[in-house]
Amino acid sequence: MLAGLSSADLSGYSRVGVSGIAIPCDNDLQRSEGFARLILAGSAQGTRIVDMFQRSPIRIMFPGIRGAPVEEAVVVNTAGGIAGGDRLEFAVTALADASFTITSQAAERVYRALNEPALIETRLKICKTAKLAWLPQETIVFNGGRIRRNTQIEISAGAELLALEWLVLGRAAHGEEIVGGEIADGWQVRLDGRLIWADRFRATDDVFSRLRSRALLADFKAIGTLIYVGPDPTAQVQFLRDLAPQLQCHCFTTVVSGLVIARLAARDAAELKAGLREILLQFERTREQGPFRLPKMWSC
Repeated sequence: MLAGLSSADLSGYSRVGVSGIAIPCDNDLQRSEGFARLILAGSAQGTRIVDMFQRSPIRIMFPGIRGAPVEEAVVVNTAGGIAGGDRLEFAVTALADASFTITSQAAERVYRALNEPALIETRLKICKTAKLAWLPQETIVFNGGRIRRNTQIEISAGAELLALEWLVLGRAAHGEEIVGGEIADGWQVRLDGRLIWADRFRATDDVFSRLRSRALLADFKAIGTLIYVGPDPTAQVQFLRDLAPQLQCHCFTTVVSGLVIARLAARDAAELKAGLREILLQFERTREQGPFRLPKMWSC
């Protein structure tokens, strides 16, 4: 026995401390394993839903006006946040002529974990002539939160995509500083099956104390990556560069293998969201129609 506990008592614990005290782990607790799949296609009446599957705590809602075509989906996490050991998976396929925006109901929250990271996997497939905007709201990582997020994108030539992921480090209203935890945020983008870009941001317990250096994040606590694949990437880079001085956040843009990449950073979530709102509003104004616009849920 350890610390007065029998082997039966220890069956619900994965770790034992140096003093012989049983230490609970995230995997010993009830965890969320959510999954959502959505397949969309174009039609004469607008974009239609070909297939949809959802498993709690993930839900997909389709707000809109009765009689109008469906143009936007809202992903809802009914668990109210993400805890260590959770597993969430999203798979979206946009078939020919689909034109759709997907966002989230509100900011996602990653709570302090005991020891296990939450895993979030997003897979987006955009077929020829389809247009997809993946524009979730921010993910707020609490001090001690652990998250590993991976976004995989497969896009065909002739398709168009605008995709965003952004992180907020700590709760600004609480004056919270992140001094421990884990963040691993990765992207892979393939064009016609060929890998054209891969990227990863990673910070662990021993790194957070150094992030405030000027060579790293300095005083920025909100960071984001916005990518675009579509016609005339050079013009889109110039569009974002011309817009950058007007934004409340910092924005730097480049193009790699035809992929437009914008990095954004701000002192807090409000500044970054204001910058993103302006970018999306300007995208909407430069197009007669399509999914590249400010999601309705961002204004609720």
